[in-house]
Amino acid sequence: MSGSGTDKTKSGVSLAGPVVILVEPQLGENIGMAARAMGNFALSRLRIVNPRDGWPNVSAQRAAAGADHILDHVELFETVEQAVADCTLLFATTARAHDQAKPVVAPEVAAREIAAEITGGGTVGILFGRERYGLQNEEVALANRIVTFPVNPG
Repeated sequence: MSGSGTDKTKSGVSLAGPVVILVEPQLGENIGMAARAMGNFALSRLRIVNPRDGWPNVSAQRAAAGADHILDHVELFETVEQAVADCTLLFATTARAHDQAKPVVAPEVAAREIAAEITGGGTVGILFGRERYGLQNEEVALANRIVTFPVNPG
């Protein structure tokens, strides 16, 4: 597997990691940048639910900058339910409160749980919502946990 970035002479380590699931991404560039970020962390499994601008997408390939190996193996789904059906542990990412009794964990806790689940043979998914308004309540309800990532609020 080729490493991400511009140095094509480096090779990455193939490790099982979580499946990244993008829900209705609006721009191909965002898909490509997500793939590039995934490659930087040795993640390779990307699922896309109902991309607005269709698939394959030239803008995604341009923005991927060395993560073509991820885009070449994208799995497309029409619904979130289909995309997460095989996940034995599912994390929803959200910045806003949802009226649900879901455990909310920090990235460090999520990482430990992901490693344990994958080591046990499970499939872990991390669900990312739409650029404009994130995940709907029904989509968050599919998850076992909510993971929050600290970001700059400015």
